[in-house]
Amino acid sequence: MTLDLLRSPAHELAKLVAAREVSARDLTNAYLARIGAVDGRLGSYLLVDQDGALRAAEAIDAAIARGEAPGPLAGVPMGLKDLFVTKGVATTAGSRILGGWIPPYDGTPTARLKAAGAVLLGKLNLDEFAMGSSTESSAVGPCRNPWDSARVPGGSSGGSAAAVAASLCAAALGTDTGGSIRQPASLCGIVGTKPTYGRVSRYGVV
Repeated sequence: MTLDLLRSPAHELAKLVAAREVSARDLTNAYLARIGAVDGRLGSYLLVDQDGALRAAEAIDAAIARGEAPGPLAGVPMGLKDLFVTKGVATTAGSRILGGWIPPYDGTPTARLKAAGAVLLGKLNLDEFAMGSSTESSAVGPCRNPWDSARVPGGSSGGSAAAVAASLCAAALGTDTGGSIRQPASLCGIVGTKPTYGRVSRYGVV
């Protein structure tokens, strides 16, 4: 798959998958391959859930083949800031304090993305416990700006912004109390939105 396809808006990718012009599995594999090729120098992902992402993609393809409505984000590969609780997948908030914690449930934002058909590729880097504005304080290591690796991507959702800017996922979730989505989006040259307070549930967000 071409890089231009991986840079397509999420809604266009969902249309392609729903129309069976591209399979969710092939699209997911393309993003996983790009993560493997690029993210070693960026550090945007703290964890890549390859097996889980491929299982989700195959389930979307199977549902479409059965004629079922696949959801508005059908097969769209996305990343989650590692503040979002994910059932069976480690959640660290960028801190060693939570190292090895495997949540027993999905937070509401995670569950709603899955219900909409999104394929979750993994967990994205951030300032530890979202306290920072450069994604340099992550206990796992800093994230770099994909346009210039000598510069920061902003924070605290720096991994989310860097991953989208580098086409390592089609879209990502971050969190924003005082600019933690908007500032890294600006520094990485992408669009970031802080929704109206209460519009997105905080249940299952560290």
